[in-house]
Amino acid sequence: MTGSHDGILDTHESILDSTECFRPGPGGLAGWLADRALAAAPFAMGVLRHVAPIAGRGAFWVVTRYDDVREVFATDSVFGVPYAENLAVITGGAPFFLGLPDSPAYRAQLAAMQAVMRPGDLARLGDAAEARAAALLAGAGPQVDVVAFVRQVTFGLLGDYLGVPEPDRGSLATWGTRLFVFQFTGSVSDAAWRNETQVIATALRTHIDAVIEARKSGRGRVDDVLERCLALQDRGVPGYGDVEIRTALLCMIVGGPPQPPMVLPQAMEQLLRRPDWLARARRAARRGDDADLHAIVIEAMRFDPLAPGLPRKVLKTATLAAGTAREREIPEGATVIAAFASAMMDASRIPEPGVFNPNRLPHEYIHFGHGLHECFGRFINHATLHRMLKPLLAAGRLGRAPGVDGHLRKRGAFADRLLVSVGA
Repeated sequence: MTGSHDGILDTHESILDSTECFRPGPGGLAGWLADRALAAAPFAMGVLRHVAPIAGRGAFWVVTRYDDVREVFATDSVFGVPYAENLAVITGGAPFFLGLPDSPAYRAQLAAMQAVMRPGDLARLGDAAEARAAALLAGAGPQVDVVAFVRQVTFGLLGDYLGVPEPDRGSLATWGTRLFVFQFTGSVSDAAWRNETQVIATALRTHIDAVIEARKSGRGRVDDVLERCLALQDRGVPGYGDVEIRTALLCMIVGGPPQPPMVLPQAMEQLLRRPDWLARARRAARRGDDADLHAIVIEAMRFDPLAPGLPRKVLKTATLAAGTAREREIPEGATVIAAFASAMMDASRIPEPGVFNPNRLPHEYIHFGHGLHECFGRFINHATLHRMLKPLLAAGRLGRAPGVDGHLRKRGAFADRLLVSVGA
């Protein structure tokens, strides 16, 4: 660690050494109301799909139909991503393609990351995910917290793949998750939250800087994303300066590994509610039928995906769903929530949306967005999500733990705890 990093750790020890992955939300009545509102979101979205599919006025709108959600995601020139301000806090002002509009800078950054993430990596990542999950399960007790289990597997797996090891103090899982929550739900106008984020982000940037510097004196020993970036830097290829490499690794840690601990416990909860499909998933896991297991997990995710929706900022006044009975003009400056969870339940495009059916066509899923800013890590997710659950599903015994802990508990929109009982 560098001296400046030591100073940060000394000054903000309670923040950086915390094992709490989520910043405390509102307590009391406000917290209870927020949780109830999120719990009611699927019902509310279902009502809106029928009575007001493009609902809103002035500065806030919600879009719930499949076609309209895809139109919002696909029209980046009108419905832009709103992440630039939050990302600047995390990256220290360095740009990253998630916060950029379609532009030469966006395409150059995207191409730079695509160049160091190879198709052959996916099969190896899937195998490694399953091996890590199996090893972790072998050392577990009779009860497993699915959230903590998946988080440990994911951050270890992707930390190794990217070339970013655990810091001497603190935790990639805690830091990455806290920054993820700020990136997608935080507000730069919340001074306390912004300041906490700056502390964690500065520590993580400094850690990655130290990792890059150390790797330069020990090249060629591993094949990971960092090593590939430095090889291109050696050749003078544009886009691979130290700050650009650091920013890319940082944003991949913040944007990628926090996703599986959110969505896989939610998928497990959906399977526990459907004993017949849980049994089929367990049979697929035991016989090594990864294709069937993948289809079942992806379908389970449709009933409780990563989030209810994603925000977009209206860059210029536009008419959405033009030419239909539901067309609406949305003013410049408004925020639009593209409710992809609702879109995947839209009976006008999704056949029998209330039926669990793992034989659906790929276009019926919008798990990872659509269009220009579709999740960069979606291919890694497809290669690894089901493989992380596979050893757990293949266990001799598997069921809910007794009591309330045996049912999924969320903190806001984020999976927080789900205990399952396992045995040989």
